[in-house]
Amino acid sequence: MILDKSSVPVETVNFHLWQPCNMSCGFCFAAFRDVRRTVLPEGHLSRADAESVVVKLAEAGFRKITFAGGEPLLCPWIADLVRLASEMGLATSLVTNGSLLDDGVIDRLRGTLDWVTISIDSLKPPVLQVLGRRTAGRVIDGHGYRMLCHNVKTSGFRLKVNTVVTSVNWREDMSEFIIESRPERWKIFQVLPVQGQNSAKVGPLLVAPEQFEAFVARNLRVELHGVHVVPENNDAMTGSYAMVDPAGRFFDAVDPHGYTYSDSILQVGVAAAISQIVISREKFLARGGLYGDALFDAADPAGVR
Repeated sequence: MILDKSSVPVETVNFHLWQPCNMSCGFCFAAFRDVRRTVLPEGHLSRADAESVVVKLAEAGFRKITFAGGEPLLCPWIADLVRLASEMGLATSLVTNGSLLDDGVIDRLRGTLDWVTISIDSLKPPVLQVLGRRTAGRVIDGHGYRMLCHNVKTSGFRLKVNTVVTSVNWREDMSEFIIESRPERWKIFQVLPVQGQNSAKVGPLLVAPEQFEAFVARNLRVELHGVHVVPENNDAMTGSYAMVDPAGRFFDAVDPHGYTYSDSILQVGVAAAISQIVISREKFLARGGLYGDALFDAADPAGVR
């Protein structure tokens, strides 16, 4: 049961519950090696503590939770955590690289997970290899991504695709694939450099604003086929998300020197922790952060969109 909306500035929260990942993307802004090195040697909370974080987030007034990583499907009890969030009245979402999204996982998540977001940065295996979007040296090819999207939609989940635009994929036209796969939303990010997260690898992958905008413009025709495109440049991304790290702390990317972390939610509670980082509701709304029927109904009972 959601108790107190007044203590949170936005309706949605991203819980990066699992630091480990089975890919090594050079642009990853959520590596959290600093977290693992300084406060969380295993790279994740215990099951009981993770459940407590979810309960506290729901009770504080968040209405949607997105489970992310690392790779959240590496968590052996992710389905139980999603179920808990659903039982607490939260809309639920999960961001995955897709490598572990098999029929068994889908069956365990069906009925409690609302949205599946698949990270798809290219349909070209050589490009994916350069990006580090691979597992044991293997990448998911275009056919594999088509099958993943098909399975997500036919299993009753709402589908979203995330794409990070970098120097090696900004010239690509992914529109035919997106039109065929028909996600409800396609979020297109400009690769974001974050000191201490991807600073050792991201340099050669950075793109100029005009290159990012060219990728968006080239692919924008998917909106004529019912796919909502959400472009986010570096400014739109920073300070517009409520994010929780694998140690159960809020964090933001406003400081150019790296992430700023709050005290642990488990120690000080949501209200005190979230007051220690920067979240702009104006920027959250400007980037289209409020979407989905449950969120609209909660934020605007009159049904005004």
